[in-house]
Amino acid sequence: MKHPDLGPLSICDALKAISDDESLILFNTIALSSGDTDILITRLNLTRKQYYSRISKLINAGLMARKNRKYFLTSYGKVVYEAHMLIGMALQNYWKLKAIDSMLSDTNYEISGEERKRVIDTLIESDTIKEILGYKNLAPAKKEKIRDNQELIVSTISY
Repeated sequence: MKHPDLGPLSICDALKAISDDESLILFNTIALSSGDTDILITRLNLTRKQYYSRISKLINAGLMARKNRKYFLTSYGKVVYEAHMLIGMALQNYWKLKAIDSMLSDTNYEISGEERKRVIDTLIESDTIKEILGYKNLAPAKKEKIRDNQELIVSTISY
């Protein structure tokens, strides 16, 4: 991991920093509350060493910063947090998404685009997930923005 002031970060740095349950809980807790050190250590039932080791990883990954003895998410950390929430939403809908995949990959049964859209609208409540699946009517400008972000992610992963 590199410190944010010393060089570029990678997606792997952020994911490694929140990869274990305790670090993810710490990250979420700081995202949702004030980052008072004493309260966090007590609430999360971590030793001081465990706590500061995880905090260090989150800071070095660029996800958090400290000011006046309180920790807070950086702008980058807020974006990662929202991505984490989206992954959680997908996980809550896992079996519904699996059913959609099964239906769409069934070569014995052809359905129209309108039927597919109706099934997805019935199964999936989240507009964000519907947009990702490509079955929500998007404004042209928003489609372009999503495509730009996908290209950015692909180019970042290829390095």
